[in-house]
Amino acid sequence: MDYDEVVSGLILELRRGTLIMLVLSRLRKPKYGYELVKQLKDSEIPIEANTLYPLMRRLEFQGLLKSEWNTSETKPRKYYKTTEDGLIVLGRVKEYWEKFSTNVDSLLEEENE
Repeated sequence: MDYDEVVSGLILELRRGTLIMLVLSRLRKPKYGYELVKQLKDSEIPIEANTLYPLMRRLEFQGLLKSEWNTSETKPRKYYKTTEDGLIVLGRVKEYWEKFSTNVDSLLEEENE
């Protein structure tokens, strides 16, 4: 059995939904994509730009993010921000996450006993 391949696949599954929650949370204040990539990387949650940008476009299409170009600086940048609907969704997902992760932690601790 290739344990590395199995673990890699499981980690990828865990990251997908978690990244959506983190993106909505981190974009309460407007940020451009590279700024968010750097912030997540600095928190030891790496994400590639070619993963982040399609995710943000999808969240914008769903009405959870909005974007706006800032052309007042030397280099024009597209800033993203969580919408009111996105904040409501984030609140509900975060509430579920907190209960779910507490229960998972509890079950994993029982396993070690």
